[in-house]
Amino acid sequence: MIKKIAKYVAEFKRDSIITPVYIVLEVIMETIIPLLMALIIDNGVGKGDMKYVCIIGTVMIVTAFLSLTFGVLGGKYAARASSGFARNLRRGMYYNIQNYSFSNIDKYSTAGLVTRLTTDVTNVQNAFQMIIRIFVRAPLMLIFAMAMSFYINAKLSLIFLGAIVFLGILLYFIMTKAHPYFLEVFKRYDDLNASVQENLTGIRTVKAYVREDHEISKFYKASETIYKYFIRAEKLIILNAPAMQFTIYSCVLLLSWLGAKAIVSNSMTTGELMSLFAYTTNILISLMIISMVFVMVIMSKSSAERIIEVLDEKSDLTNVENPVYEVKDGSITFENVNFSYSKNMDNLTLENINLKINSGETIGIIGGTGSAKSTVVQLIPRLYDVTQGSVQVGGIDVKKYDIETLRNEVSMVLQKNVLFSGTIKENLRWGNKNATDEELIKACKQAQADEFIENFPDQYDTFIEQGGTNVSGGQKQRLCIARALLKKPKILILDDSTSAVDTKTDALIRRAFKETIPDTTKIIIAQRISSVQDADKIIVLNDGKIDGFGTHEELLNSNDIYIEVYESQVKGADNNESK
Repeated sequence: MIKKIAKYVAEFKRDSIITPVYIVLEVIMETIIPLLMALIIDNGVGKGDMKYVCIIGTVMIVTAFLSLTFGVLGGKYAARASSGFARNLRRGMYYNIQNYSFSNIDKYSTAGLVTRLTTDVTNVQNAFQMIIRIFVRAPLMLIFAMAMSFYINAKLSLIFLGAIVFLGILLYFIMTKAHPYFLEVFKRYDDLNASVQENLTGIRTVKAYVREDHEISKFYKASETIYKYFIRAEKLIILNAPAMQFTIYSCVLLLSWLGAKAIVSNSMTTGELMSLFAYTTNILISLMIISMVFVMVIMSKSSAERIIEVLDEKSDLTNVENPVYEVKDGSITFENVNFSYSKNMDNLTLENINLKINSGETIGIIGGTGSAKSTVVQLIPRLYDVTQGSVQVGGIDVKKYDIETLRNEVSMVLQKNVLFSGTIKENLRWGNKNATDEELIKACKQAQADEFIENFPDQYDTFIEQGGTNVSGGQKQRLCIARALLKKPKILILDDSTSAVDTKTDALIRRAFKETIPDTTKIIIAQRISSVQDADKIIVLNDGKIDGFGTHEELLNSNDIYIEVYESQVKGADNNESK
């Protein structure tokens, strides 16, 4: 685990190495100070030699200044190294997430990934800074102070060895017992963030249904669960504080008692005892700091495991050797396609799909909820790979294409329309970042979006709020269609993307497609028969299987599902008109 995560230090290796060097120098200077103090007491004050006191005092001041300087430099480089390490970790995770396939993304919740990119990285960053700075300083100070203590009085210094053994055993116990609780805490953070994210995203729905109390209750439960796990972990962690206090006071009492006896028996000077007390403080503070670092490491270990999980996740969609970089046309062929999200052949979402679609054709797809309409079209741009069989575009299996090339030629308006914060122009240029203003206007006219855009005061420079909250559902759909058209794709897929527009606008969009992009293969998923009845062919899906494939007239004469849907919609329309 350490190897995997350490490589993200990258260009900050120099800062990570320099930091301990400065810390070592700081510790050396700080360790010398009590020794100089002992010399002043025994050889200066004790003998009344003020010149000696001034000389050694000056050396002590210089030593203290150097210690301060080295400490400041160590802090500066430690901050730079840890911040850079955290930046590289976040960037590495974010870049890797961008390469995930849909099946990879399905493994994680959005809130879980956000927690890993923020809270978990911060925990690891803090631990890294403590390791290269404090965790270097404390053991070194401990070693040097112990060495000086043994130099002054070896027998009295054995007290510290006992303290170290006692605290070492206790820290190991705390670390092994608390780690599972912290691991669970961060998982629960994912649930809490998911609850908050869901609430904020759907706040209008929450208020419309007056469900604030329900959402507050959900948040309380998630927060209460985290609280309970933290309490369990903290019950173990807090053992550290009383243990440290017990150790410190025990050492001070033993040292005072035994030190006083040593002075009385003339086996030790007053200056040496004073130095020993100073080193005692250094040793015990070092032990306390080491215990704090261990607590931080316990927390960061859980976070590091979660970060590595994201970094190690590899996309199950990769390019083959020597991929194809050109899509000849928009023809599509499904050959004996079976598909399962879980890769389990006993739980197929699509079963025995065989289709042949010619380039430039308009294909409608209709079926009930859960009939796998969206799943079929997601196999075309290789958002998922088939479990069995093959999908071909332009006569070539989609697995043989360079993924970016294939997706640039297959423009897809997903069922859930997403707009990003920015101007309308900026959103449209997701389809083609180099599109001219004339191309933007042309695409918007094709998508019947130009009319409402022109009515905005800032027109194409109108700012879209995050998620497109300041435009209607129908406007959002038309902007997304225009964005897809700007790619000038060989295949255009509309996944129920005109459901929020009226039938007249829907008809105008379809007519514009027929007139302006006749060579583009168009696949339209819809709930309304009117949206697909003019298509060259219509696919009727039922429970992941093709129940019918033909023209509107052919299906009206042969397919029960199509007839049922048609009659329900026509009769429903007639009933509405009669009312």
